[in-house]
Amino acid sequence: MFKFIIRRLILTLPQIVVLSFVVFLLAQAMPGDALTGLIDPNISPEAIEAQREALGLNNPWYIQYWDWFRGILQGDFGRSFRNQMPVTEIIGQRLYNTLALSVLTLVIQYVIALPLGIIAGRYNGTWKDRIISIYSFLALALPSFTVGLLVLFTFGFQLGWFPTGGSVSNAASQAGGFEYFMSRLQHMFLPALSLAIVSTTGIIQYLRSEIVDLESKEFIVTARAKGADEKRVYNKHVFRNALLPIASFLGFQIAFTIGGAIFIESIFSFPGMGELMIGSITTRDFSVMTALILMFGIASILGALLSDIILTIVDPRIRIK
Repeated sequence: MFKFIIRRLILTLPQIVVLSFVVFLLAQAMPGDALTGLIDPNISPEAIEAQREALGLNNPWYIQYWDWFRGILQGDFGRSFRNQMPVTEIIGQRLYNTLALSVLTLVIQYVIALPLGIIAGRYNGTWKDRIISIYSFLALALPSFTVGLLVLFTFGFQLGWFPTGGSVSNAASQAGGFEYFMSRLQHMFLPALSLAIVSTTGIIQYLRSEIVDLESKEFIVTARAKGADEKRVYNKHVFRNALLPIASFLGFQIAFTIGGAIFIESIFSFPGMGELMIGSITTRDFSVMTALILMFGIASILGALLSDIILTIVDPRIRIK
């Protein structure tokens, strides 16, 4: 196990380097540069060119990449041209919100997906299974921003059960304590619910397939032949074995949740990294944009690594090469 983890970590490092290279090249391929639209048009072209030279924007791309990557290794993602402050400080202000939203999303996601997957598998082919399948297909077909708009319109504007924007109310922010916690939870619930609905499909269908497949296994047939009641067969044999592979989904779901927050946070005006990324793209804040894209990419790579590790733990017979 230890050797496997070390081997996967070693393979992860070049993936992150290649990712940083691709992110930088894509940012360079965008029209204009970090100063586009920021400089007073009354400034002379010579002064503008001197400023680009001072910032290193006229250097060859490979020199710019090395300077940027070397800064990342030192924990320096550069400086935001729009906000005139370090990128790490800007991201740090939003990171907590996105992580808290991701945790709540995962909780809601498994609370929804596990019961539905178990019911669909146990009552395979019945009306219960068909209804759950219809829900799964709709959740899979609808884009995340469409689900977000529907949830916002229904529970935010029509019913008025939850706030429609922000991360905490002003009154709760000043009060602190339990009131502050509950206000944050209320502001996060709708974005988290939107993300959870979209991401439940894979878990439901995988769990359903596992249960249906396990019912035909010899040890299940033997347990029934020995006279074990159906409740014991499902609780002790079917569900336990079907839930183990679901654990390997955790890493992928974490990465999906963080990446999926990009549009959801914008819809709900939730001040997280997703909303920050959309803003950095529209305002051409290259330093912030490249840092966030790199972080989302690293989250996906680490999510795959975590899934592989969990899979080998829950099933020691599997050793992913």
